[in-house]
Amino acid sequence: MKPLTKAEEQIMHSIWKLETAFLKDIIDAQPDPKPHSNTIATIVKILVDKGFVGVNQIGRVHQYFPTVSKEDYSSSTIRNLVDGYFEGSFADAVSFMVKQKDISVKELELLLQEMKKIKK
Repeated sequence: MKPLTKAEEQIMHSIWKLETAFLKDIIDAQPDPKPHSNTIATIVKILVDKGFVGVNQIGRVHQYFPTVSKEDYSSSTIRNLVDGYFEGSFADAVSFMVKQKDISVKELELLLQEMKKIKK
């Protein structure tokens, strides 16, 4: 799966949240200061071309919907990050976060509990 630019990700987050949306809905969902509507329309077209967003034509307007789930994109992005920076080792990635103090012992314990639940 191709990575998205920051601007594309911001638009995708709005579309994921809205589930189906017209361009006006996507524009309204953007934080202030909002990008120009032409900029948003261009990004939505790029997302359609990349296969992340589908389109239903309703009369003369387009209704947009995600074709890639947030979970699938998140999984792919994290996998690419771990592959690119930690030679595919999630253990090395977690170890790095611990050393950077980006993750606490309590959070690690919660992750371990979650992993135990999944294995059962």
